[in-house]
Amino acid sequence: MIDINCDMGEGCGNETLLMPFINSANIACGYHAGNASTMQQVIDLCLQYNVNIGAHPSFLDRENFGRTEMDLSLSQIHNLVTEQLEILNELIKRSGAKLHHVKPHGALYNMAAKNTGMAHAIAKAVKSFDPSLILYGLSGSKLIAMASEEGLQTASEVFADRTYQPDGSLTSRALPNALLTNTDEAVKQVIKFVKENKVISVSGAEINVKADTVCIHGDGLHAVEFAKSIYQKLHEI
Repeated sequence: MIDINCDMGEGCGNETLLMPFINSANIACGYHAGNASTMQQVIDLCLQYNVNIGAHPSFLDRENFGRTEMDLSLSQIHNLVTEQLEILNELIKRSGAKLHHVKPHGALYNMAAKNTGMAHAIAKAVKSFDPSLILYGLSGSKLIAMASEEGLQTASEVFADRTYQPDGSLTSRALPNALLTNTDEAVKQVIKFVKENKVISVSGAEINVKADTVCIHGDGLHAVEFAKSIYQKLHEI
């Protein structure tokens, strides 16, 4: 079955409800949300529910939840990813666990999907920290390409709760149709990912995707309902 991942430790408080329905958690490392306490709480839940522990590094931008683009040098990108991996990994090691994967957050994720230099900087940071880590990135993105070039394992990601542009990118959150809010529509989109490796874009055009892991945003209004329904449906097929 496809891996189901969820962004967590972002202040929503629904982690315990989501854990039974996911395989991998992406834990906010304090730069866009979270702190040592929330990180530890999610780590403990991951261990309890046998969920993969991942890092969710972001721009240092708590004010905008890491969703505002920033113009940083490639060395700054490398350093901010490394710093967040170190912060989270220290807690993981104390818990007797192991970091499994890295998935950038928000604007960092979306910029790296299209910017080769940024994607390469992130991939090199992950490889330098631990070459056994899996880098999660948007299906068909520069991030996946650069991670593969660096010899990292990758997981091409698709989204249960987001709409797509004809070029395979996610619809900007600044637009009104960026999010899927209907459970049946989200489940239908995930089934198409899994069975056909395709998604219908906002233009109506069908586009190809590679679906190794599907994301459900933990801060989504219907996150728990989506996760439960998608989990159950995937176990039926």
